[in-house]
Amino acid sequence: MNYTNYTDEALIDMLRSGDAEIADYLMEKYKPLVRKKTNAMYLIGGETEDLIQEGMIGLFKAMRDFDQRREVSFFSFAELCINRQLYSALEASNRKKHIPLNTYISFSNKEDADGVSLEQMLTDETASPEQLMIEHESKEEFFQRLQEKLSPMEKKVLYLYLEGHSYTQIAELMEKTPKSIDNSLQRIRTKIISLKDKI
Repeated sequence: MNYTNYTDEALIDMLRSGDAEIADYLMEKYKPLVRKKTNAMYLIGGETEDLIQEGMIGLFKAMRDFDQRREVSFFSFAELCINRQLYSALEASNRKKHIPLNTYISFSNKEDADGVSLEQMLTDETASPEQLMIEHESKEEFFQRLQEKLSPMEKKVLYLYLEGHSYTQIAELMEKTPKSIDNSLQRIRTKIISLKDKI
């Protein structure tokens, strides 16, 4: 479907009516805006890609929270949400409350990746039996909340990814484009980060 003929506000309505592919379209459409914002910022201990990730989280929140009754365009609201997310990351970094974004969730399987891989986060086997018992309840709650947030397509993509399939293999299995799978993984990552922030 060609989404270019619709306003962003109409697309948000369609997204909430169940057309999940619109999220891919909007994330691609607004990625240049995120890049433009992040290029002007510097994050202590972080990199441009870290900031882009934060900006995409802001964009995801804009898609989730946009309310047309406020009579503000989606573009303006998205810009505000992206700015807020980026400035929050910068403020946290400058205050040194924690090492910013150095524990971001990465889909990289490389051993030298800076982030915590998705597999590590979801299937941490380094904890002792006692720790596992203590954390079992919170992990169960996390997984339940994550399942509620993921679309059927995202659930399938995540399952196949954790099974060890590459982007290309998942695309072939699901009869989708690799870009669509990449966007799904990006959405899954932002949802996981969003949930982790609330726990």
